[in-house]
Amino acid sequence: MSSNLASKLRVGTKKAHTMAENVGFVKCFLKGVVEKNSYRKLVANFYFVYSAMEEEMDKHRQHPIISKINFPQLHRKRTLEQDLSFYYGANWREQIKLSPAGEAYVQRIREISATEPELLIAHSYTRYLGDLSGGQILKNIAVTAMNLHDSQGTAFYEFADIPDEKAFKANYRQTLDELPIDDATGDRIVEEANAAFGTNMKMFQELEGNLIKAIGMMLYNSLTRRRARGSTELATAE
Repeated sequence: MSSNLASKLRVGTKKAHTMAENVGFVKCFLKGVVEKNSYRKLVANFYFVYSAMEEEMDKHRQHPIISKINFPQLHRKRTLEQDLSFYYGANWREQIKLSPAGEAYVQRIREISATEPELLIAHSYTRYLGDLSGGQILKNIAVTAMNLHDSQGTAFYEFADIPDEKAFKANYRQTLDELPIDDATGDRIVEEANAAFGTNMKMFQELEGNLIKAIGMMLYNSLTRRRARGSTELATAE
């Protein structure tokens, strides 16, 4: 019996995936415009989201379906703690807070864990496969944009326990396809994955105001940093 869940998720979330990539914050990131304060707020949100997701999936480690897709080597909580320590300092736990969209995300994860744990697969797929697929590209952008050194601040993108990411993704998708679920459950998982993309978009959109202000300030600083001979000076000299 094959659920074909991997292909259902790929096809069923294609539009949502494209929409998420077209959010202003993400587009700016992909173009190399990353502002450290906005980024560290995103890392803080991710810490709460991944902590909730990993905690809830671990609660169901004996579950006949969830147990098959719970790969500890994917877990990001520890790497996010490293990054938060870098961005906020040793007392990062006292400084970070969950944004409204992040809070809705965490609540949803807790809710489905209690009522329909199979839907946790949608959140695992949406976050982890995205991290594995674009992680190195995003890491390189972050390093360049924020002038980072020695992998500091980018532990989130490092999967030390997954030496061959391509092979791991193939195995992950095969595991999805072999899950003992019916079509109705598969459809609900795809629907939940689309909702997860939507929640991720809201988290990114929350940061756009900060980013726009920062870009404006960076532009202003670049324009005013060096005093150059302007047109009035040239006109006077002629």
